[in-house]
Amino acid sequence: MKIVLLENLRKLGAIGDTINVKRGYARNFLIPEKKALFASEKNIKEVEKIKTDLNKKDQEKKKIAKEIADKLKNKTFQIKKLVTENKELYGSVKPTEISKIIKESENIELSSSLIQPVKEIKSVGVFKVILNLHSEIESSISIKVVPEELIK
Repeated sequence: MKIVLLENLRKLGAIGDTINVKRGYARNFLIPEKKALFASEKNIKEVEKIKTDLNKKDQEKKKIAKEIADKLKNKTFQIKKLVTENKELYGSVKPTEISKIIKESENIELSSSLIQPVKEIKSVGVFKVILNLHSEIESSISIKVVPEELIK
């Protein structure tokens, strides 16, 4: 299905690009999230007209993402979890939990969809987590998982 992008999207394209994507991806994600429009002649012309406004908005988003990246760069956040005798967690640390920790300690609200652990966090230790803040800006933080019993 042909669509016109309304945002710069990593691995897809820039604002105003007409690309081909799978029908479900366009209908269920890109179009409802207002990241793209169907590629009709009318929509293509409309996007060309508002391209400068969209670029300004994208630059503002990029600036905010850059500020957040600078604040969080190489920081370590600590999470207390219940563990078994052999230092494994009951469950795992999810992006929503990491988002909550960042909100509490730094007062920065991040969507859990922007947070990508490099590998699953299922044991005690320090883990690297990548934050996809913008299509062009990526930052990384460390998550230190400690047993809950040790900290009181």
